[in-house]
Amino acid sequence: MVSPKYHVFVCAGTKLSGDKKGLCHSRGSEDLVRAFMTEIDERELSGEVLVSATSCFGICDKGPIAVVYPDGVWYGGLDAEKVAVIAEEHLEGGTPVKSLLI
Repeated sequence: MVSPKYHVFVCAGTKLSGDKKGLCHSRGSEDLVRAFMTEIDERELSGEVLVSATSCFGICDKGPIAVVYPDGVWYGGLDAEKVAVIAEEHLEGGTPVKSLLI
């Protein structure tokens, strides 16, 4: 069984019905999932960090959103540049990025 150090959940903006109509989806959350995966691969963190797309978190005004567990850290207003900062400072360095917290 895989026991990653971190598990990143990215809101894919998908509603329970399966419709992709959420704000996170319309703001490119699927690209953010790929950005997290690319950063993790490039930093050779594949064994330590798992990324999952989720259904809607329900706080769309803060989106796109990602949550890092087990820390319970919520990030909002994300784009690919901010994903790189999270990967460097939090996932690699162990320190949450305070300026991106929601």
